[in-house]
Amino acid sequence: MKRLLCCGAAAAVVLSYATPAAAEPGDYSGWQTFWNLFSPPKADRKVRSWERVGEYGLYSNPSGFNDGFSPGNYGNWQTIQLHPSTGAICGNGSPFKFFINRVASTRNTMFYFEGGGACWDYASCTGQAGIRGARNPDGIPDDYITSGDPSTGLVSPLVWRSHPYNDVKTQDWNIVYVPYCTGDVYSGNKVTVYEDPTGAGEPLVWHHNGARNVRAVTSWMRDNMPRPTQMLMTGCSAGGAGAMTNYHPMRRDMAPSYGYMINDSGPLFPTAQGGSNAANPSRPLHLQIKDRWGVDSVMGYLARDIAGISTSNYGSVNDAIASRYTGDRLGHTHFQLDQNYSAYSYERFYPEIQNAGSQSQREALITEKWQQDTGKLRSQLASYPNYGGYFPYFRDVNDSHCTTIIDIENGDIQELGLELEDFIDSVMDGNGAVLSATEQDTQADLNKPFNLIYSLVGFFI
Repeated sequence: MKRLLCCGAAAAVVLSYATPAAAEPGDYSGWQTFWNLFSPPKADRKVRSWERVGEYGLYSNPSGFNDGFSPGNYGNWQTIQLHPSTGAICGNGSPFKFFINRVASTRNTMFYFEGGGACWDYASCTGQAGIRGARNPDGIPDDYITSGDPSTGLVSPLVWRSHPYNDVKTQDWNIVYVPYCTGDVYSGNKVTVYEDPTGAGEPLVWHHNGARNVRAVTSWMRDNMPRPTQMLMTGCSAGGAGAMTNYHPMRRDMAPSYGYMINDSGPLFPTAQGGSNAANPSRPLHLQIKDRWGVDSVMGYLARDIAGISTSNYGSVNDAIASRYTGDRLGHTHFQLDQNYSAYSYERFYPEIQNAGSQSQREALITEKWQQDTGKLRSQLASYPNYGGYFPYFRDVNDSHCTTIIDIENGDIQELGLELEDFIDSVMDGNGAVLSATEQDTQADLNKPFNLIYSLVGFFI
């Protein structure tokens, strides 16, 4: 009797919102949504046999393996286990897993790639104190996203369905949270052995396996979920870089009707590896990861399927995806005074930065190179009406790093009357050219009043 009452109540709620037509492409009608509660939609485009071959093939969990998925468990985070035979593994060799929060009302899906630094030597990959390293060097626990850590499931209004004051349409979508545990911005494919420079510790065997982890996530989604009508790939920092470098293979294999990408503060700047450091500030970093992460393997894989990719200029991915997917809407955003991703990019590669006499001098030298690279990226994106660049100046939280974490406030460009929300809407809902804008006023953001929320959040990030 209680079950009947429960079902009747659910029917009343769902049917009260039933409309003759879906609200957006990919949304189910009220009647279909109600039916989905009892008969969850199944995969309608499973991986085919010829896609399950090669180094970057779409490999599935073996038969009988318990991946933990409950198709009718709507509105809750589920941990999806991936068998090592899928090619998925964390940097320390532990099993890789990801998380899904499903809804009954739409096929539309967002992939959120977690941020969290990078590593390319013994100190950074072991997470030593005082060295900029990468998130989750010890792997991903099963309760990672439900443990109460606000930097996971509550990290952004894009992910947090019940965000108290920001409303983003992805909050109503199926949400896939891809955790980060390989230190390679989801763009590596190499097992590297890092020796302890002191000789005291055992060598570290590290799996820079980010690209293959994303392939395994893609394969699982193909085999277990309906094809998305609308699909967003996004993330902050390392996650933004991962969304961009993996956009082509995931977009190709998931085959949404409408594709979107927002790279928040994870730029792969256009950088001629054969050029000079003076003209290409990110060159030392790119040469470092080229060897340590095996990036050329990933870029070579992309280049075999999409024109414009160059293993001697990783920023060419921007040109390639913009040219290939002219009907998609793509965006990049970061703060001009970012002191986090910028520090990773230059601090350990330039002696004048390492030996600066004060923190303020160090930050000024980093900012100079960051703004030079930002100018190059802005010029690159200006060639593509489907790829917008949005560059506010400063936000006083998290070293002015990542525009979409915590909330989407204070990413405004005041002299143009623009808010970060305008940029997100332009990517996700706009027509014509994607919005591009750069803040010129260097004082307005610095003069904003104290923000209590940012101050409190600063203790946790």
